[in-house]
Amino acid sequence: MGPVIDELAEKKGKGMEKVETKDKTRKIEVAPRMVPPGEGRPKIKAQGVCAWFGAKQALHDVSLAIHEKEVTAIIGPSGCGKSTLIRCFNRMHETVPASRFSGDIVLDGENIFGPKIDPVAVRRRVGMVFQKPTPFPTLSIYDNVAVGLRLNGMRDKKRLDQAVEKSLRKAALWEEVRDSLLKAGGALSGGQQQRLCIARALAVDLEVLLMDEPCSALDPISTTKIEELIHELRQNYTIIIVTHNMQQAARVSQRTAFMLNGKLIEYDATDKMFTNPENKLTEDYITGRFG
Repeated sequence: MGPVIDELAEKKGKGMEKVETKDKTRKIEVAPRMVPPGEGRPKIKAQGVCAWFGAKQALHDVSLAIHEKEVTAIIGPSGCGKSTLIRCFNRMHETVPASRFSGDIVLDGENIFGPKIDPVAVRRRVGMVFQKPTPFPTLSIYDNVAVGLRLNGMRDKKRLDQAVEKSLRKAALWEEVRDSLLKAGGALSGGQQQRLCIARALAVDLEVLLMDEPCSALDPISTTKIEELIHELRQNYTIIIVTHNMQQAARVSQRTAFMLNGKLIEYDATDKMFTNPENKLTEDYITGRFG
């Protein structure tokens, strides 16, 4: 990992100097992996995204590009629109009664809100892992992973076996459960359940993995395993993670978006966001002055 920096480097300075807060300066470890602007192919482009729940507007004209095979962290205080934004990326927002959406979200050059686009097909490509692990508690570990494959028409036992093992290996869970695949998914530990949910998402033709605070209910050891898994999955998937944990955002992501009151305040390479942000609101949030 990279050096430990004390919140933000002094702007225009050469060293990593401290920026004092009202209480104490927090230390955030940022991996040295600056992403040059424009590098990498955009996987998802959001343009002018607005979203409502009834009369309440949750997102205001949000535009950003999510780059392929990178981890993008979305940070900001509670209620700022982080979860709403990622739910728009796979059209889950529209499943909420009285919700509305405007703007464009383009996945590999195609607007996912186009009139001929099946939202179920979008969700096969853009999967989600939620804050609390959500395995089907009465289904076995095997069936938790296979359920999406079966819904998509796969019936051959050999193919299912291979796909389940492959997905569990991708989720770094195979070695822990290989001898207990018929055990109920709900009997696993919290961290194992979260990795089971990741395996379930990876089992279908997934391209983008949305993670809505996936570690908030986990202990530090389980959190470390999930973060290590995120690093491994980035080699093959585009990942977007919502997190309140600034240290986690710095550790796992290549780009970071800061949101406030439903608006995108700043979006840049993670190293730059945490050492030399452009917006004073970003600096105040990262240094703990609010939020």
